Amino acid sequence: MTAPTTPVHAGGMTKPDPEVPERPARRRFTADYKLRILAETDKAPAGTISAILRREGIYSSQLAAWRAQRKEGSLAGLSTKRGPKPDPVATENAKLRRENARLRKDLVDARLVIDVQKKVAHLLERSPGEAS
Repeated sequence: MTAPTTPVHAGGMTKPDPEVPERPARRRFTADYKLRILAETDKAPAGTISAILRREGIYSSQLAAWRAQRKEGSLAGLSTKRGPKPDPVATENAKLRRENARLRKDLVDARLVIDVQKKVAHLLERSPGEAS
């Protein structure tokens, strides 16, 4: 039995796969890339920025958004995360709930230790000859 082979054209070339991916991969731009493109467009003479945008395959709206990010300082090395920002009140609330649960557990443990200490002290107070 032979291994399956890929179809071959008459010229000896293999056929390209006609299958199209279900969803194209979304492009992700690093902070370094954005800063490099911004520096290049800032230095470019008037009328040549569109050539840079075409070459890189980006839109002028992206360039404007990157300029705003640079202005607010979010391109200082950390890339911005997508999605909704966490609610600081909810974050603090969750932290306090965890701390409260931990303290309640510690209180239960402390009460158990105190209870045991009381029982041991009560047993030690009795004389050896006394009956219960």
